[in-house]
Amino acid sequence: MSVLRRYLDHNATCPPLDSVLAAMDKAAIHAFGNPSSLHWAGRAARQILDDAREEFATFIGAESGAIVFTSGGTEANNLAIHGWCSAQKPGRVITSAIEHPSILRPLECLETAGWEIIRLRPDKNGVVSAEDVVANINENTRLVALMAANNETGAIQPVAEVGAICREQGTAFLVDAVQALGKTDIDVREWNADFVSLSAHKIGGPRGVGALMVRRGLKINELTPGGGQERKRRSGTENVPGIAGFAAALGKVDFTALEPLRDGFEQKLHERLPDATVFSENVSRTANTSMFCVPGMEGETLLMQLDLAGFAVASGSACSSGEREPSHVLLAMGTTREQSRSSLRVSFGPSSTMDDAVALVDELVRIRERLMSMAGAL
Repeated sequence: MSVLRRYLDHNATCPPLDSVLAAMDKAAIHAFGNPSSLHWAGRAARQILDDAREEFATFIGAESGAIVFTSGGTEANNLAIHGWCSAQKPGRVITSAIEHPSILRPLECLETAGWEIIRLRPDKNGVVSAEDVVANINENTRLVALMAANNETGAIQPVAEVGAICREQGTAFLVDAVQALGKTDIDVREWNADFVSLSAHKIGGPRGVGALMVRRGLKINELTPGGGQERKRRSGTENVPGIAGFAAALGKVDFTALEPLRDGFEQKLHERLPDATVFSENVSRTANTSMFCVPGMEGETLLMQLDLAGFAVASGSACSSGEREPSHVLLAMGTTREQSRSSLRVSFGPSSTMDDAVALVDELVRIRERLMSMAGAL
C-alpha cells in the first residue's frame, strides 16, 4: 500500500513553480549566449539579466545597479561579510546567536583572524533587542548582521529599528532576508539596509540562484576574482536561466495567506498534545512557520517516523538537519538541550491544506502512543 506524501518543509525549499520552469526553459533555449558577448546571442542573454535586475530592484525598493546575482543566499551572505570586511580595518561585528550558518560561519573565520564578534542572544521568544544592538555599537564596529525572519522559529526581527540605528551611527548593516522574501514586505529603504541577501528556491524559484543588494557607494571586494562580471563584485558567467526563473518567482507565492492554516495546525496540536510547546508563539512570525517540541520525544526519531508515514518536515535548518546537535536557535532562546532535541519545524506552502495539518497531528499522536507503548509507559 503506497504512502501519501505530504511536503511540509517549504522553509528548506519550495518546489519550483510552473511559471518559473517555463521562464527558465525559454531563457535556456532562446538566450543561450554568454551575456558578456557583444553579438546578438550575447545581447539576448544580457537583456534577460537587465530586465531581471530591474524587477528585483523594483520589488525590494532598490536601484537596479545595486543587485548582484549569486549562487544563493549562502554566497550572498559570504560576499557581503567577507567582501565588505576585507576592505575595512579589523574591528567589531555585531550579530545574533540565532543567525543562519551562512552568517555565523564566516564570522567565525573573521574571529580567527582577530576580529571581535558580538553575538547577541534573543529573548525567550526568539527576538533580538534593538537596544542590545545600540549598547554594543562603538567606534570600532564595522558591520551589524541580522536576519529579517528566523528560518527555524519564523520570529520576525526588528531590522527596521536596527537599520535606523546603524544609519545614524554610520555602521554598515547586512540583512539576511532569505526567509523574509514572500513572507513579509521587503523595503531596503525602510530598513536602511546596506546589504540584503535573497535566495530563489525559498519562493518557488530554482535552487542555486540568489542575489545580494549592495547600496550605492559601498565597495566590496570580490571573493573569486575573474572576468569582472556583476560590476566587478562577483566574477563568473551569470546563470541566465536561473536568474530568469528567480525573477519569474517574485511575488507569485503569498505565504502570508497561510496564517490560518498554521494557526489551525497549532490549535489541533495543543488539543491533542497539551504538553507540546510552540516556540515564538507569542510574537510576530512568518505566517507559514511553526516550530514545536513534544516532551520526551527525540526530534530525530520523530523525523524518521514521520518520513516513513510520508511527511516531510524538519528538525531545524536544512543546512544542518543532518547533524545530531540540538538547534542553536532554541538553545540561544534559553530552552533546554532536551527541548531542543525534541523539536520539529513545520513550514507550509502553496500546496499545503488543512487536511495535511490535521493528518500530521494525528500521526504525531500515533507515533507518541506507539513509542510510549513500546517503552512500557502505557
